[in-house]
Amino acid sequence: MLTTLQTAYSDTRAADLAWALGREPLPALAVLDLELGGAQLQLRLLGASHQVLLEEDGGTCSETVACIPGSSTPLPLGVAKRLGDWEYEFAARVETLSEGSFVGRAQELLALVTDHPHGLAGTFPGSPHAFTAMLVQRSEDQVGWRTWHAYPQEGQLVVTRTRVGVRTPVVAP
Repeated sequence: MLTTLQTAYSDTRAADLAWALGREPLPALAVLDLELGGAQLQLRLLGASHQVLLEEDGGTCSETVACIPGSSTPLPLGVAKRLGDWEYEFAARVETLSEGSFVGRAQELLALVTDHPHGLAGTFPGSPHAFTAMLVQRSEDQVGWRTWHAYPQEGQLVVTRTRVGVRTPVVAP
């Protein structure tokens, strides 16, 4: 699903993104509710990036990656945490592209997410290549999502990958 976000485009930077777990739902400009194999997900596009809410078997996970004023947790390269009976893994990277490469990559990603039944993308008014896109998938006992945050003024694309799954017990020999 592709939408134009009804908000003023502000000249934020990739370096302004912060990461947080456990935040309450923030005001969203677009929402996609999904059910994947018993997992309830809500993909939320914020004025300042994304939030994913996951609920399954009584467990919950809330991930926020956004430009949050006063946030003390910058975007990490990687995180691995236990959330109750779940393992949570997060990874992020910043790609810096030439103008031509950036435009091509932006168009490719928007087409991928727009045509996917578990995808949500929003473009910001004022720049056709300023967008946030999210894509979720389920495999066995894991739910995963990827996100892309485009900053055309810098030629930067922030790419994140998250996996949440049931913790596998370690069997002693």
